[in-house]
Amino acid sequence: MTIKILIADKLAPEGATFLKSQTNVEVIENTGLTGDELVQAASSVDGVIVRSAVKLPEEILDKCFEIPNCRLKGIARAGVGVDNIDLPTATKYGIAVMNSASASTITTAEHAFALIISLARNIASSNAVFRGGGWDRANFVGVQLAGRTLGIVGMGRIGQAIARRSLAFGMEVLGFDPFMKETTALDGHVRMMPSFDDLIKQVDIVTFHVPRTEQTTGMLGKKQFAICKDDLLVINAARGGIVDEEALIEALDAGKCAGAAIDVYMSEPPAEDHPFRSNPKVLCTPHLGASTVEAQEAVAVNACNSLLRYLQGEGLDSAVNAGGLDLQLNNRQRTYVELAQRMITLLGTVATITNTTEVTVELRGKATAGKSDTIARYALVALLQQCCDEPISIINVSAMARELGVTASTVVGATDAIDSLIIRTKGEHEHTIEGTVHADGLPRVTNIEGRRFDMVPCGHMIALFNNDTPGMVGRVGEVLGTAKLNIDEMVIGHGDDDGVAMMIIKTNTNPTDDLLEQLSAIDGVSKVASANI
Repeated sequence: MTIKILIADKLAPEGATFLKSQTNVEVIENTGLTGDELVQAASSVDGVIVRSAVKLPEEILDKCFEIPNCRLKGIARAGVGVDNIDLPTATKYGIAVMNSASASTITTAEHAFALIISLARNIASSNAVFRGGGWDRANFVGVQLAGRTLGIVGMGRIGQAIARRSLAFGMEVLGFDPFMKETTALDGHVRMMPSFDDLIKQVDIVTFHVPRTEQTTGMLGKKQFAICKDDLLVINAARGGIVDEEALIEALDAGKCAGAAIDVYMSEPPAEDHPFRSNPKVLCTPHLGASTVEAQEAVAVNACNSLLRYLQGEGLDSAVNAGGLDLQLNNRQRTYVELAQRMITLLGTVATITNTTEVTVELRGKATAGKSDTIARYALVALLQQCCDEPISIINVSAMARELGVTASTVVGATDAIDSLIIRTKGEHEHTIEGTVHADGLPRVTNIEGRRFDMVPCGHMIALFNNDTPGMVGRVGEVLGTAKLNIDEMVIGHGDDDGVAMMIIKTNTNPTDDLLEQLSAIDGVSKVASANI
């Protein structure tokens, strides 16, 4: 099946070149779309790649899924922030949203550090005076970085890169990150503070490297300026709004803050009369954090590669709404995902599982060790797809299960046992199906409803429950022969004590409804169903 990907924003050409070099990928380059045109384009592809210009808010995503057979499964942002994508809505529809944060780490860190140096040594303001014919050395005395204390808010990849550069300049570095519980970072070279207020009281310079969220918006405001050191230098190359712009201007005018270097703004571009444009203590750049040739190429290829890997079922890199899922599976583990999906399809053919209230996925053996939860979640996706018409994926399956009242659990069996997968469902009745992957790499079903088999679930299949008595195979074969339907394979599972056997018949073509009715009319046949796996 061809994977269709829309490049909806201007992107370094290396991204499109990478996608076009792949097999079974159709690339559509259509930038600047808005409104209904964007809805039509996005709903007809499997994945969309954007930067910051194209917006995918709630109303656009809702309209996409109002269109029958909407294909959209993934969105990649060629860059760090995903402010232009409505994450809750994307997650609701099972859309994986990923960014390419790692690709621009060095470039962004270098820009932030350049701002630190420029602000400390009055580079921009002294240059402006010089170009105007001046030579006012006395008014541009700077501060030395060595011996100063730098506070880094957000100790992710960029924050750590900043810390390494600052330590090389002889600075003392303090960090704050709400997701880090350790007391130090970078082998003890960075002391971690328990709160932002604890950090801001002790630093000479503060730089931000966190996303803008409800918790980080206005993080540095009037309260924090009241408790910070005098002559604080402020750097924000993360996201506009993390530093309260009004509070910053007040602190600059009052002399509490000695200077600020800003690369990001609440509204971009800021208005012509924005106070940052005229304040001599503010050094501004037009959101250049990731703007190097190397970074633009890297984020483009990274976004394209991450999106394609996800759409091909090969993993999920840099996802921002995947809840810590580990989707990096080896070939054998991916076969277990395929097995789980086929088992659910087959179980749904021979039993009623649409009223399931509980599902348990048990994995035994070494093959799936450490990946049980991921494989189980894929099985749950396959199950819920039979229970409702809503779009379901690995991204939203847990939330959908809760909404549908389905309790899901994973059991990790002994790792020294034979590799196997067991799925049990409970509703009005209980059902069980078991499978494994043999050395040949093929997914096999080994037990359905207590009946032992050894078969690869694939192709056109007919499932029959019949009295476990002699002659049943002949009667079924006669009906199929009269219909001129070739039997490619037939396996029979015998029940232990209920007197009912089960036949699984693989045929060369899909059986007609009329044929299924004829099979149901055979004396001794209690149920007939078909599946195409």
